[in-house]
Amino acid sequence: MARTRPADKNTKDGAARSRLLLPALVAGLVAVVQPAKAQTIAEKAQLCTACHGENGIPQQKNIPVIWGQNQGYLYLNLRDYKSGARQNDIMSPLAQTMERDDMMALALYFSQKAWPDLQQAPAAPDVAARAQRANVALACTGCHQGSYQGEGTQPRLAGQWKDYLQQSMLDFRTRKRGNNPGMTDLMLAISEDDIAACAAYLAGLQYRADQ
Repeated sequence: MARTRPADKNTKDGAARSRLLLPALVAGLVAVVQPAKAQTIAEKAQLCTACHGENGIPQQKNIPVIWGQNQGYLYLNLRDYKSGARQNDIMSPLAQTMERDDMMALALYFSQKAWPDLQQAPAAPDVAARAQRANVALACTGCHQGSYQGEGTQPRLAGQWKDYLQQSMLDFRTRKRGNNPGMTDLMLAISEDDIAACAAYLAGLQYRADQ
């Protein structure tokens, strides 16, 4: 019977601690949100910095940038978290505490922030070429625009965390993320290697200073 290596044990212990701490974190965040009727939107938005960062740079690379993201997209995803169309251990219970006006106001607030520069390296030429071939096959820019800035309810992808982009595309592929069936069809039409290339390419696109 194989022994557990110390590194493996530490990793498992860390994951276990995270699972134990998550309910307490969610409960604490919800408790802060519930009396928020008297708060300004800026005060309510401070809650979001716990994960999404004080300066718009998220604490972890699997958490998306929301500063400078399109208002329509931010609102629709808050709505989907509330309805259950999109699931997340932290966002789902938080969205349950929000009314539509709060969602719209928060979406507007964050959309007016400047997109942060995550300083991610551009994709290698062969990776970029593979990603561009996938774009031609899927017509990604038909929705996300030529510079991948998105528009309206379509999200900006340029300069987003690579880890988040890749996981989101894989979640669409496996139907773990179910709030856009069209994206599921598209992600099933390309390989996981193509998805990895697209994530690296999009993450490395230089952000626009006015965004």
